[in-house]
Amino acid sequence: MGWVKTQYNIYVIELSKKVFTENRRFREANPQFNGVLECLYVAMTSKAPKDRFQEHKTGAQSKKGHNLSSSIVKKYGSYLRPSLYNHIGPIATRVEALKQEKQLAIELRRKRYAVWYN
Repeated sequence: MGWVKTQYNIYVIELSKKVFTENRRFREANPQFNGVLECLYVAMTSKAPKDRFQEHKTGAQSKKGHNLSSSIVKKYGSYLRPSLYNHIGPIATRVEALKQEKQLAIELRRKRYAVWYN
C-alpha cells in the first residue's frame, strides 16, 4: 500500500458578532472592524473542514487529552463559510498552509471583516 501524503485545507467559520463585544482580545486584534461585515475565524486543517468545525463545536480532545477546539469557535462559531475559502485548493505542506491561512486572514481584514487566526 502506498504512503498517503497529508494535504491541508484552509477553512473559514463565521462567528456570532457577540465575540466582538464580549472578547477583548478579539476586539483589540480587529481595530479596522466597523460592524458591517461578519466576524470570522480562519484556520487550516488536515481534515475535512466540516469535520474540523464539528470538533470545535463539540470540544473534541486528542487521544492524549489535549483540547482540539478553539474556545472562540466553541462559544461563537455559527457555520462554515466555503465561499470565502473554496478558491484555495488543498495545500501540500503545513508551512505553506500556515502561510495561506495568515494571508487569507489579512486579506479578509483588509475587506473590513473582523478575523481571528492563529
